[in-house]
Amino acid sequence: MDAQAFWNVIGCYNAQTKIAQIILFIFMIAAIILSYVKKIGWPAKFALGITNLFIGIVFFALYGTEPIQKYFASPLYLLCGVLFLYESRHSKNDIIQRPNKLQVILLTFYLLYPFISMLLGNKFPKMVTYIMPCPVVSLSITIYACYKRKNKLLLALLTVWGLTGIKSLFFNAYEDIILLICGVYGITLLMSEIKHSKGK
Repeated sequence: MDAQAFWNVIGCYNAQTKIAQIILFIFMIAAIILSYVKKIGWPAKFALGITNLFIGIVFFALYGTEPIQKYFASPLYLLCGVLFLYESRHSKNDIIQRPNKLQVILLTFYLLYPFISMLLGNKFPKMVTYIMPCPVVSLSITIYACYKRKNKLLLALLTVWGLTGIKSLFFNAYEDIILLICGVYGITLLMSEIKHSKGK
């Protein structure tokens, strides 16, 4: 997939789903705030599940033009979405913790995503917005890191996509260096979870 095809998919998706993106962004942020303020574990995971499903179905299955989008990326996001929904029910009593300094930085990076995209010379619709694959995974990794209990498969899948942030160097999407940073963070989380499991 070349850079032009990459940005064409983004442009088509953004132009035709901007209202849906706004609604989903508000829903997702409200759910995260509710989980944190009210100490209710499941809303943030539930919202991330819905958002990952949206990316898998709409961005990749509907607007995707390349086999890798339809047969790798779409199933990956669908599985992440299903696992988040499962975790929202299975571990609903797991309360979101106060983010540490690194997590605050990563959350700030997520909020800056579209502004960094514009600073790099991109304009709507061919720019990175909040409800797109890379920002959604960046947020998913960071928010999921704030929970004590973690599903290792879900964390591994998120990390795999996080590491695709290396593509930022090939598709002129330098804002996705944020994704790569989150992917590396995901590796440390996954290694910690594996070590913790072995120590039991």
